[in-house]
Amino acid sequence: MINRYFYKSSISDFLNTHVDTFFGIMSRADEMDTAATQKYAWEHEITIMKSVLTPFKDEDAWILFEYTIPRLGKRVDVVVLLRERVFVIEFKAGEKEFLHQDVDQVMDYALDLKNFHQGSNDRLIVPVLVATESDKYSTICQLSHYDDGVYEPFMTDSAHLIDVINMVLSDNISSKTYAIALSDWARSRYSPTPTIIEAARSLYLNHSVEDITRHEAEGEQLERTTRFVQQVIRDTKARKGKSICFVTGVPGAGKTLVGLNVAVQQESKEDLAVYLSGNGPLVAVLTEALTRDKQAQEKANGNKITKKEAEREVKRFIQIIHRYRDNMLGKVKVVNGHLEIDPAKELKDHLAGYGEVENIAIFDEAQRSWDKEHIAGWLNRKKGFADFPMSEGEFLIWSLDQRKDWAVIVCLVGGGQEINTGEAGIGEWIRALNESFPDWQVYISSQLTAKEYAEGKVTKLLEANAHVTYSEDLHLAVSMRSFRAESLSNMVHYLLDGESRKAKEVYESIADRYPVVLTRDIEKAKQWLRNKARGNERYGMVVSSKAYRLKPLAIDVRCKPDTVHWFLDDINDVRSSLFLEDAASEFDIQGLELDWTCLVWDGDLRYNGTTWDYFEFNGGSKWNRINKEERKAYQLNAYRVLLTRARQGMIICVPEGNDKDHTRLPEFYGGTYEYLKSIGFKEI
Repeated sequence: MINRYFYKSSISDFLNTHVDTFFGIMSRADEMDTAATQKYAWEHEITIMKSVLTPFKDEDAWILFEYTIPRLGKRVDVVVLLRERVFVIEFKAGEKEFLHQDVDQVMDYALDLKNFHQGSNDRLIVPVLVATESDKYSTICQLSHYDDGVYEPFMTDSAHLIDVINMVLSDNISSKTYAIALSDWARSRYSPTPTIIEAARSLYLNHSVEDITRHEAEGEQLERTTRFVQQVIRDTKARKGKSICFVTGVPGAGKTLVGLNVAVQQESKEDLAVYLSGNGPLVAVLTEALTRDKQAQEKANGNKITKKEAEREVKRFIQIIHRYRDNMLGKVKVVNGHLEIDPAKELKDHLAGYGEVENIAIFDEAQRSWDKEHIAGWLNRKKGFADFPMSEGEFLIWSLDQRKDWAVIVCLVGGGQEINTGEAGIGEWIRALNESFPDWQVYISSQLTAKEYAEGKVTKLLEANAHVTYSEDLHLAVSMRSFRAESLSNMVHYLLDGESRKAKEVYESIADRYPVVLTRDIEKAKQWLRNKARGNERYGMVVSSKAYRLKPLAIDVRCKPDTVHWFLDDINDVRSSLFLEDAASEFDIQGLELDWTCLVWDGDLRYNGTTWDYFEFNGGSKWNRINKEERKAYQLNAYRVLLTRARQGMIICVPEGNDKDHTRLPEFYGGTYEYLKSIGFKEI
């Protein structure tokens, strides 16, 4: 089962725990293979802490090792809960010096607990950095200049850690009643302070993420969709019910912006929402962009703010979905094949029950949630959580259903974009609603019935559900990415379906405004990009994650781009997309876009004159044919993503191949090039 810590006990029990028992508990809790260096660090930590805590053996106090700060994915070496203080201790075994980044790290942990952890909100937080081989230690005890109950970081060697703790304990604190008893600290909730919530909302209202999901349309459809979702939220809150909305849209239509707008624009300060995505690159890029916004805003106002401080506000409402999921998993147990809340793991809230703090959860790319077999297998292998009985979509609905007041889920759905094995598609969400949550109100985009969503079976899946409302307002029909509206999406749909005549007809309607050109020469492709881009327009190369035989073109898909720098930095940074050295795959770029792209097409998807053939390189000497229909669909969807990442135009480079290289024979590429040429793409 999943806990928020590797080890927790009273100080008295800890002092009586044999080191072998301790290592056994820690190793079982560790998802990764515990390295020898980590075991060495734990050995130092347990020896030091036993010595330090012996004087407090009769106190009502606790110690935790490897504590994960809820939902933020950060793990503290040691937390000591003693006399209403929270000691946050980070060890650097074998270190003699106190490095600046290590001091920042422990302070960062302390501030995250203060801002996001209910049991820490009203307590004194004491960050301590231990460089075990140093001969220096702090002799000054003072609260930070923020006046928020967090001490300035203490720095000490192993021998003087006890002196630092005693110095803090000698600092008198006023008697008061705490919201959460110290004995319940470890099971207290993720609960952002009002200060951090207001800061996050204020930050986003002055955002510039349109630079990432930029639009040239007037945004009327986006506003209409946002208003519809906000009305569903108001109605659901008024009747104290549960609702789910499915928002669809062509690539670039603005689904991400709808989600972010809903996440921060609530009428009541008490109504919280969170934007969740399993798309790591998207979360990283959005977080970095908004963090840079915050720093720029503060600099313009004459204020200094660290990047960590700015980033903390962003993380209030943009989070990786797996951390949300894992935090909920830390509250449950499986009993007779069913999930049940384990009250020993988290405190119950008077409104949220055992649900999370937010009434509203926005799930981006909901079609990519995992099916039951995939998530159950992963949890068993990685977390030691056996017999998980739900798909990811069903579990996320179940999680919001735990709230005792009201809840709304907003699912942002891309059509035909499942690109990973184990992705359940939108049909699984609907099955779960029908079978397990029949009282939820379901609001469906009128376009969710199309073929690319749940294989066109949505209408049949919902025909017996009495709580369904269809609405055109939940479909973002006008692409915000550029003037081309839905035409590019339709053209790509026909292209990949092998309907070249229809693809050509659609392309002819946009060719004068949205150029797509062909080449066999990668250097010509790069120069075309450079010549097309004007001002601050952004360009870059994209490839399939299966494109293993582009190495002769200096493209190695195993070398992943640093997505934050790839999307946000300028042409002077070699990591930038503008430098045209690193190529992004469908996993790196899904949910994001550039102004101009070069798609380099490898032999993993080949047109044979009538249909597509699907291949996967074995890593050594040959391409193996893909025969499973599911894997074929993933491969086709990968190219669907790659073909819809450019706002203003793209060049497709199909290599010539090499008749002296059996892994890059010309016939692997020729059919694809001729097929694309038949659609009317201009050759250069």
